[in-house]
Amino acid sequence: MKPAKSRSRRLRALLIGLGLLAMAASAWLAGAIAERRALADLRRSAQSTLVIQVGALHTEMRRQSALPLALAADPEIAAAVGNDPAPGLADRVSARLAEIAEATGSAVIYVIRADGLTVAASNAAVERSFVGRNYAFRPYFKEAMTRGTGSQFALGTVSGRPGLYLARRIGEGAGVVVVKTEFDGVEASWRAARELVFVADPRGIVLVASDPAWQFRTLRPIEPEAQARIREALEFGEAALAPMPLHPAADGLVRIGRGAQPAQLALMLDAPVPETEWRLHTLTPVGAAVARERNQARAIAVLATGLACFGLGTLLARRARVRARLADEATRRAELEARVAERTQALSEANAKLRDEIEERRRSEAERERLGRELAQAGRLAALGQFAASMAHEINQPLAAIRSYADNTGILVRRGRTDDAVENVAAIGRLVDRIGGLTRQLKGFARRASGRREPVAVAAILQGSLEVVSARAEADGIALVVEGAADLTVIGDGPRLEQVLINLLQNALDAVAKRPEPRVSVTISAAGPRRAAIEVRDNGTGIPEAVRAQIFDAFFTTKPDGLGLGLAISRGIVEECGGALSVQDAEGGGTVFRMELDRAASESASVLQSEAS
Repeated sequence: MKPAKSRSRRLRALLIGLGLLAMAASAWLAGAIAERRALADLRRSAQSTLVIQVGALHTEMRRQSALPLALAADPEIAAAVGNDPAPGLADRVSARLAEIAEATGSAVIYVIRADGLTVAASNAAVERSFVGRNYAFRPYFKEAMTRGTGSQFALGTVSGRPGLYLARRIGEGAGVVVVKTEFDGVEASWRAARELVFVADPRGIVLVASDPAWQFRTLRPIEPEAQARIREALEFGEAALAPMPLHPAADGLVRIGRGAQPAQLALMLDAPVPETEWRLHTLTPVGAAVARERNQARAIAVLATGLACFGLGTLLARRARVRARLADEATRRAELEARVAERTQALSEANAKLRDEIEERRRSEAERERLGRELAQAGRLAALGQFAASMAHEINQPLAAIRSYADNTGILVRRGRTDDAVENVAAIGRLVDRIGGLTRQLKGFARRASGRREPVAVAAILQGSLEVVSARAEADGIALVVEGAADLTVIGDGPRLEQVLINLLQNALDAVAKRPEPRVSVTISAAGPRRAAIEVRDNGTGIPEAVRAQIFDAFFTTKPDGLGLGLAISRGIVEECGGALSVQDAEGGGTVFRMELDRAASESASVLQSEAS
């Protein structure tokens, strides 16, 4: 026996070791797969963000690009750069340019003669005016005089502020009109959205950036000769043109250096800005998102592998016990037959042993039945736990309404509006009764498998639901409309159907939050002679086709703080009441949740009788 026990211990230790090795391997593999998928998801999201940012920047630039062309065709501006301008003409042009700059959001607009001298400017009235300054050295002036148009991103020699200069030749070379555009608003919007975005020219010099410290830094080294030419042209002042704090990493990622802080791993994407030689770059941090997905995948893999190993070990142990028992029984039978053959007088002893075995089997059978009953009770308790969790999710809604009524009651009492306060207290009492009804359902679940199915007035269901959500709808400025015949009677469990309608209304209010002209409507109608329909409609953004197939799955949610239980529980309640819950797109945008229930027998019979007559 001792060698057999020793072999059993060694086998058990080997199985445990293999199980731990399998869990470690599955955790590593699941982490690697999750990391690749997370990076792919981030790449798709970053690509969409990149397209949006390029479009926004291009729109801003196009808004200003047409202005120089229109101003260059203005006869008064052409006269200002002529050989003999009228007295006071330059002042009138400067005043007009100031009005145009304020209306279009341009930083400054100015007019330059053919010799490079500025004769009119929108900032002529300020101390550091451009009037009288010579800009013949600027590349945009030279390009405009030579080719008709010119552009340059540079640091202003007078204002000291960076911007894009758009130039247009006046006539056949009488002068140039220049519009300067600054990107402070674009950079501010990037910083407000906490996005890491920058724009670089063909030389790799950063022109516009969400981080001010990145401006005039470079993506690649600039040759000393090129740096000297840039400084001679006064493009970027005394900027050092230092390299960007970006360091290549594995899988096409980069590390962003931030001084003494640890480097941040990010996904870097870029795309060309239309009609320019610029490229817009986005940096999407990946560390936290990838680590979260990797850790979740590892935890799930370890748990699944552990359960599989446990089940396999249990099965092997059971088979080993069965084999041992069968071998033992075979040994006993062989001994019995040998003893019968040798000595017939041992038959009585064999019969006694057989009776003992029968009694042992009877006890085993009784033990098996007892274990079966215990397993059934354990399953019932597990289902009770799930139901309790769903009840906790449903009780949160009337609790939130009670808190809202209580706060309003305090305000009404302080203002002396006791009648309104009494109505709020009565509403709180009704909500407390509703919570009591939910807890009674929880107690009743231990005694029966489903809720009641009895005639319920749709008006009562609607009234209780609106009491819970109307305060929130009013506070958020959302129009809550009830349409149709609310005098119908359906078959079901009233409190639970009320919770379903509350959940649908809460979801609809979430869908239209922060939407222009938000609206949620409840429509009650007859769906044939034996059915009634309750539709909850919103004018939100709608539910994507890919998500709609999973919307009723447990633990599936599109909300960052959602549990994913509301719609799954709601469909279960409606189906227990003999109805159906479905979702579809609303005409004109939004979503419609439709709940169909059986009508009460007396009401259906009256409808059929009226149709027959």
